[in-house]
Amino acid sequence: MSVEEKVLEAMTKEAKPLKGGEVAELIGIDSKEVTKAIKKLKEEGKIDSPKRCYYQAK
Repeated sequence: MSVEEKVLEAMTKEAKPLKGGEVAELIGIDSKEVTKAIKKLKEEGKIDSPKRCYYQAK
């Protein structure tokens, strides 16, 4: 499972907007890797940002 898949799964499971650091804690991956994954997922349109620095699955 890729980092992007883990990030998306964690966001879906929590069902609320999360910060990148919170996602990193949930899945046990370095926050820099999570930030890269969030950027990629946002470009692909799989997640959105309801407010600054918070992200959620669509």
